[in-house]
Amino acid sequence: MSESEEWKKINESKEKRPKVQEYKNWKELPPIPISLPIEGSIGTTGDWRTFRPVILEGCNRCGLCWMYCPEGVIKQNENGSFEIDLIYCKGCGICAKECPTHKIKMIRESESDDK
Repeated sequence: MSESEEWKKINESKEKRPKVQEYKNWKELPPIPISLPIEGSIGTTGDWRTFRPVILEGCNRCGLCWMYCPEGVIKQNENGSFEIDLIYCKGCGICAKECPTHKIKMIRESESDDK
């Protein structure tokens, strides 16, 4: 099985993904987020977030936010734009820090229009 077929199989669905994934070295890591969002023992993670990421107009769609998101909550739409699943986003801010064009802004939940 080729490398691209193997990582596609891993990303097929979170239900089919093995609970433990073992890799001999970094070269075997798939070019996708390793974690996928799931509901935790006390519910969804977005409920206790203090800051939320907002993708601003002018995003160049480079995908670095998607690549660096430790929770795998950033998804690419069919038109190439990205969106953040705020139900599972923990608000860590890594996406905003890694954005080369500074088009992701972290805002306080209390200042958000979506309540």
